[in-house]
Amino acid sequence: MYYIIAIIAFGLLIATHELGHFIAAKLMNVRVIEFAIGMGPKLLKKQGKETLYSLRLLPFGGFCAMNEDEEAIDSRSFSAQKRIRRVFILAAGGIANFIFAFIIVVILVTQMIGFGGSTVVGFMDGFPNEGENGLMAGDTIVSINKERIYYSEDFSLFMGLAEGHNVDLIVKRGNDLVRLDDFPLVRREYTVNGNTRMLYGLYFETIENSFIEGFQYSCYKTLNFVRIVRLSLAQLFTGNADVTDMAGPVGMVDMMNTVGQSAPSVSYAIADIAGFVALIGVNIAVLNLLPIPAMDGGRIFFIFVTWAIEKITKRRLNPKYERYINSTALLLLIGLMVFILINDITRIVSMRS
Repeated sequence: MYYIIAIIAFGLLIATHELGHFIAAKLMNVRVIEFAIGMGPKLLKKQGKETLYSLRLLPFGGFCAMNEDEEAIDSRSFSAQKRIRRVFILAAGGIANFIFAFIIVVILVTQMIGFGGSTVVGFMDGFPNEGENGLMAGDTIVSINKERIYYSEDFSLFMGLAEGHNVDLIVKRGNDLVRLDDFPLVRREYTVNGNTRMLYGLYFETIENSFIEGFQYSCYKTLNFVRIVRLSLAQLFTGNADVTDMAGPVGMVDMMNTVGQSAPSVSYAIADIAGFVALIGVNIAVLNLLPIPAMDGGRIFFIFVTWAIEKITKRRLNPKYERYINSTALLLLIGLMVFILINDITRIVSMRS
């Protein structure tokens, strides 16, 4: 059941992205030839006044095919539009994913009673770093290793990334900011309700959910997904993660299924999957808007590059150069996607065997 839910959820993410392009194109009066959900052979199709609407076999993909007449003979072609209008159409897919993720987060947050803040309200028995030269009740943790802390979940995230090493803290104590460099804050054994667990030994404030607090938390949560994407990319470039750690559509669906199966009930499973879908939605939005050739962000970047070149040279740049760059990048991107697909299948098979 969770695989089916995951496939539908992933399809919604793709549909939302393409719908963003579609709505923006229609608003800009650009001719859309076909709006498709899925890839491969057509299952259902309906010809509108000028647009073919289709549902295709494979749920991992979709497209919004616009008239892209490079000679701009057709005034309603994408290429004939002013640069700012083209940028809006290209960016609309990522924006739609971001809005969709925010809506999911808002719905999930309305179900919460409260959430942990970043102010320390107490310590577990045996906590070794309490005092003026350490942490004190009432301290608000501002940052860990230069990363801003807003809620207790940020604390858990960045302490986890520290991997047991000492950390550089900045805390707000009264009206002062206190630096605690190379602070030995690590997991230790603490007994809570008769159970021994590995914890950091801190109790954080609980912020009661309200309309204002819930809205602020929803905004934070959605924007924090962007930070998580940035951290993931940083790990990829620094070598702390590699390409084999990346997941494609098959891997993402399998992870959603795992999240669902790990939940204690169906309602919790759906909520957990929805939260994961919101994270993936922001991930798609951010990655798609990066200045990578063949991606929307790469095409936006090329629009500004051609504008700069044409301003300097006073000559129109031949569109074939952008086409060559995007075509080459698309082939490389397809190669990467095939590699990730094979890696996803291999990883899933090895985990199941």
